[in-house]
Amino acid sequence: MSNPVLHDKRGAAFWITLNRPDKRNAIDRSVVDGIAEGYRLAHADPEARAIIITGAGDQAFCAGGDLQPGKGFVFDHASPTTPYADMLRQGWNADLPVIARVNGACMAGGMGLLAMADMAVASDTAQFGLPEVKVGVFPMQVLAVLQNLVHPRILREWCLTGEPFSADVALAAGLLNYVVSADKLDETTDWLVDRVTGKSPTAIRRGKYALRALASMSFEQGVAFTEGQLALLAGTEDAKEGLAAFNEKRKPVWTGR
Repeated sequence: MSNPVLHDKRGAAFWITLNRPDKRNAIDRSVVDGIAEGYRLAHADPEARAIIITGAGDQAFCAGGDLQPGKGFVFDHASPTTPYADMLRQGWNADLPVIARVNGACMAGGMGLLAMADMAVASDTAQFGLPEVKVGVFPMQVLAVLQNLVHPRILREWCLTGEPFSADVALAAGLLNYVVSADKLDETTDWLVDRVTGKSPTAIRRGKYALRALASMSFEQGVAFTEGQLALLAGTEDAKEGLAAFNEKRKPVWTGR
C-alpha cells in the first residue's frame, strides 16, 4: 500500500504531496496525519526554508474529505478538537512560508489546505469549490481560514450555492497569487520558492508571527505591538548581517538567528 502523503526535501524546500490520485487526493485520517507530520518534519529541519503542499497526478490537488463510510466524516465527540482542525491550526501557526501548488481540482477540505498556505500557484485548468451543501453539510472549518482571504459576498456565494468556479475566478477573488498553464506550474512554483528561500529566515519567522497577531488587533494595538517587534527584530543576527551586507555591497549569509 502506497504512502498517502509523501515527504520530499528538494533543496531548501520541503514538499508535502497528497498521494491518493485514484481518490482525487481526498482527505482521510491518514492524509491529515501525513500532512501534520510533514509540517513537523519541515520545522525540525534547520535547512528547510519553505513548505510546498500539492497533490499527486494532474487531476486533483485535493477533492476534499473522503466521503466513503468510515473515512472522511469520522468524529470523536469526546474530543474538543478534530484532527483536520488541528492540522489547520498547525498550518496557520507555521513559521516557514507555505506555498500551495494547485495542480487540479481543489474542493471542500482541499480549499482549507489552499487557504492555510501563504501563497498559491494554480494551473489554469484547476477547478475550485465549496460543494458541501450538496451533501447536506457546510464548510465549517474551512471558513476559519477563508474568511480573511475572500470578500464576504463572494465567500457566501461559494458556500451557499456549492457551485464550482475557475482558476481565474479564484485569482480575482484573492485566493491565488498566480495562474499559469499546466506546463508552467513547476517552473512558476520553483521561481516563487527561490524568491522566498533566499531571504532571512529570522525575518520571515518573526514576520509571520506578527501577521497572525495583527489580524485581531485595532490600529492602536497593532502599531504599539509592531514597535516592540521591530526593536526585537533589529537585535537579531540576521538583521545585523543584512544591514552589514547591504553596506558592504555583498550577499548576506543568513544564520536564522
